[in-house]
Amino acid sequence: MSAIIEANGLSRELAGTPPVMLVTGVSLTIEPASFVAIVGPSGCGKSSLLYLLGLLDRPTDGSVLFQGRDMNLLDGDARAHIRLASFGFVFQFHFLLPEFTALENVMLPIRRLGRLRQAEARDKAQALLEGMGLGAKSGKTPDRLSGGERQRVAIARAIANDPALILCDEPTGNLDSQNSARVVDLFRSLAHDQGRAIVCVTHDADVAAAADMQISMLDGRISETSVRAR
Repeated sequence: MSAIIEANGLSRELAGTPPVMLVTGVSLTIEPASFVAIVGPSGCGKSSLLYLLGLLDRPTDGSVLFQGRDMNLLDGDARAHIRLASFGFVFQFHFLLPEFTALENVMLPIRRLGRLRQAEARDKAQALLEGMGLGAKSGKTPDRLSGGERQRVAIARAIANDPALILCDEPTGNLDSQNSARVVDLFRSLAHDQGRAIVCVTHDADVAAAADMQISMLDGRISETSVRAR
């Protein structure tokens, strides 16, 4: 099976006296249809690694390959296009635009990519919300939705352009146990039923336990990798 994304000797250093190493010599491979959790104590480099994999930051050393292409060779515009067309992002805070409805928030990346006409974009966004159990709430603004509902809208927005890779940073950090379990079920379905790769930074033991693979980090390095039998 071909990798979706690979890191080869990935390091990220912040300039200073002395310099600060956020990530040191990380190599990993993420395959399609996999749900991967990155775990470890605060400050160990989990989010820094995620931002490098998501092309939100550039490494000091090493490379990120997406579908076999070296992302270091691309300029900012090309990297931004790959993020829009092929990556989805889910964060602890949903970052929905408060003045837009749930439907309009999900439509945003579809409209930016520009592959669908307005009516098609609307129909697709509505279908995604229905798949999240939110079809009847598509016309509501975020302030009229619960925390769990807002995060499901954010997930619908993350998959609006059919990304091969979804990167999540503490996506259940603001949710209760019931809504956290629902988000985990969504991630497992996106990976196992739809063939997407999910990479999730988390402190939540239940989220990590549900993943197919756990990558443990310590002091900017991978300290252990464990695979869960499906």
